Amino acid sequence: MDEHSGGGLADGLPTGASSAAHEEAMPRAQVTRRTAIVLLVFAASIVALFYFVVPRLAGIGKTWDRLDQGDPVWLAVAALLELLSFAGYVALFRAVFVRGETRVGWRESYQITMAGLAATRLFASAGAGGIALTAWALRRSGMETRSVAVRMIAFNVLLYAVYMSALVLIGIGLRVGLLPGKAPFGLTVIPAAFGGFVIALMLAMTALPAGFERRLQRGAQRSGRIARVLARMALIPASVADGTRAAIALCRTRNPALLGAIGWWGFDIATLWASFHAFGQAPPWPVIIICYFVGMLANVLPLPGGIGGIEGGMIGAFIAFGVSGSLALVAVITYRAFAFWLPTIPGAIAYLQLRRTVRGWRQHPAVAT
Repeated sequence: MDEHSGGGLADGLPTGASSAAHEEAMPRAQVTRRTAIVLLVFAASIVALFYFVVPRLAGIGKTWDRLDQGDPVWLAVAALLELLSFAGYVALFRAVFVRGETRVGWRESYQITMAGLAATRLFASAGAGGIALTAWALRRSGMETRSVAVRMIAFNVLLYAVYMSALVLIGIGLRVGLLPGKAPFGLTVIPAAFGGFVIALMLAMTALPAGFERRLQRGAQRSGRIARVLARMALIPASVADGTRAAIALCRTRNPALLGAIGWWGFDIATLWASFHAFGQAPPWPVIIICYFVGMLANVLPLPGGIGGIEGGMIGAFIAFGVSGSLALVAVITYRAFAFWLPTIPGAIAYLQLRRTVRGWRQHPAVAT
């Protein structure tokens, strides 16, 4: 059992064990033969669309041939940058979840994060698959259910604070001319306004008092049906408020591993930058960043791993900024090959390893602290 300094945070993040967690079944992706065939056909159709149909409609030419002409050095750089992005994700995971006495060492951290990334890419939209798998593994490790919930929210708040801040800073910077690149209104002002709204909303939620949902639940038990319904509706904003406060408290610790949130996004964007250089000249950094994040909004669509939506969103955004359609197409397809497929095989292996790890935990349950 690994021991790490830090203990519980003052914002109410518990570190104890939950006996009920040991009876919880592992979340599984129910993939029938028919579902697998549909998924493969869908993925093949999207690949064919972007490799063959789109180039002809856009008058781009033989994109497939151009993909074979990528600079191997830059492609190797892209692969390395993507690996560094995963490392940032693991570092952030440990900064948020691995505190006090825990069973989750570096090996377990790798298994949980990589299995979660694979689940996110293959089986659910908006990261739901990865969140479910990560929460399950943490509960199995002995972490209390409430602690898992608050820290999961804090983890995502830290990640998406970088996302929304980038939309605001880069969008405004491009629009007012502080940063190099074109500045179409729809791809600068609107994303900046969206990012600012999300940040303001999350900060406003922190005004809810700590333990607000528990007080509502206690009051609802003594009141009527309407009060119980209102209490359930209040659970989401109250939980988000607790998670946001936990994220702020984590930032105040100045743990360098929290920079993993920037590393996760930054190295992934750098992979896209290297993919451009593999086939030509990369656009200015601000343009790459804003087009990347605009394209990533397609993750909320009900598509496996955002296949098709992310590619289309990024390519369309780059074209709107004046980037060659041919270059944008090959660069984005290459980037997605690294970002989507690179973690899939090791993620699947990590999933199997995680199952064995959890079986070991079940044989030797954690002692509540």
